[in-house]
Amino acid sequence: MLPVTPELALLASLVLPILGMFGIMLADRAPNAREAVTLTTAVLTFLCVLTVFTAVSGGARPGFTLLTMLPGLTLSFEVEPLGALFGLIASGLWIVNSLYSIGYMRGNAEKGQTRFYMAFAVAISAALGIAFAANLLTFFVFYEVLTLSTFPLVAHKRDAKARAGSRIYLGILIGTSIGFLLPAIIWTYVLTGTTEFALGGILLGAPDLRGGLVVILLGLFAFGIGKAALMPFHPWLPNAMVAPTPVSAFLHAVAVVKAGVFGILKVVLYVFGTDYLTQTGASDIFVFIAAASILIASAIAMTQDNLKARLAYSTVSQLSYVTLGAMLANDLGILGGATQIAAHALGKMTLFMCAGAIYTAAHHSLISEMRGTGRAMPWTWTAYVIGACSIIGLPPMAGSWPKLFLMLGALEGASAWILGVLILSSLMNIVYLLAPAVRAFMDEGPAGRGAGSVAVREAPLFCVIPAWITAIGTILLFFFMGPLVEFLRPLLGAS
Repeated sequence: MLPVTPELALLASLVLPILGMFGIMLADRAPNAREAVTLTTAVLTFLCVLTVFTAVSGGARPGFTLLTMLPGLTLSFEVEPLGALFGLIASGLWIVNSLYSIGYMRGNAEKGQTRFYMAFAVAISAALGIAFAANLLTFFVFYEVLTLSTFPLVAHKRDAKARAGSRIYLGILIGTSIGFLLPAIIWTYVLTGTTEFALGGILLGAPDLRGGLVVILLGLFAFGIGKAALMPFHPWLPNAMVAPTPVSAFLHAVAVVKAGVFGILKVVLYVFGTDYLTQTGASDIFVFIAAASILIASAIAMTQDNLKARLAYSTVSQLSYVTLGAMLANDLGILGGATQIAAHALGKMTLFMCAGAIYTAAHHSLISEMRGTGRAMPWTWTAYVIGACSIIGLPPMAGSWPKLFLMLGALEGASAWILGVLILSSLMNIVYLLAPAVRAFMDEGPAGRGAGSVAVREAPLFCVIPAWITAIGTILLFFFMGPLVEFLRPLLGAS
């Protein structure tokens, strides 16, 4: 742990990635130095976040105010358990992804690598700003910075597909945040005179907010936080798959999408409060929308031949698990949504990194082209299977716990039909996630010549080792779920 106060570590975690960005820019003509700056910045940022995380686990709530604009409108930070968890995941996996990026970007001779690492650093700072935001205004500011800083990453290749995909990405995320989220924040401020997060909610007892108005306000938040990819505002995510795989693996399986569902959980816990949602029944319709998103996205995933596209629609489905847990508005639902953030990050990052490793080694992106590659790339495909089993929810992988919590939360909330949704979703997960692995290990190579004739090999170590780090992480998290639940316990039963 760093010998600094939690408040100083909090500030440093936000500033270090920006300083790293300038260091990366200065090392433009020296790739080894540039990547050393990236890794060093990532490690130092993680240590700062770990210092904050440790303080929060001891009951502290480190924070500070950066700027006061109007009464009740400040740019300020305060870290609670959910934000500390998101920050630790984002900063820790930045290290893993930086290692992976070295192997992928060099292995594919990608252009604009300095620009890539610079934008990545800014995006990490923005993701941590979201994690540590003390109020809706701070959340909104860093939410927009995250969108703008990831836009050049989505458009990285600068070809026609990248331009089209990045336009959809920017259009949907900026459109929903300005059109829905900002009005929701202003409405909340008018009703309560504050945008500060408070466990238990700030809307309880708010005047002139009854009946359908509560549903409308919750809907503005749910659809305004477009990074949660709730249908029908999900197309930005599959279109963002035109980005290099390290972007898909981290920002669109960890930082960006998790910023969205993290925001949904924060709004439910700290703006509305679960008791208020239960009393008003305002979240009931969004339980149905989340359940529909889970099944529809899974059905679409089953039709995709492009592996990254299949994983993208899988992410749309898996994100809706978090939204579903939040909208159940009970302790087990919240616990299921919060643990899904961690479990899904490890599992899905593993899958995306494996997809990138396959592309780097064999230049295959279509599942139909991957016949027989499992026996030529056993380390990559074994890591893929572990990640897939976690997403499916099979023990002893971490993804089994969130589904259990969500099922119990559904029973507690007298929504037994959700069990059917979750079971059906898991069965669909098996089909669309394990079918590529079965084809890779069992099918013969092209033209029936057998797997031995497939001219592929394992990807560079910097592509394979990070995938195994996260794959092993899914197993370790399964056995250490108890301490994580204890860490999150202050969120439960307090609203």
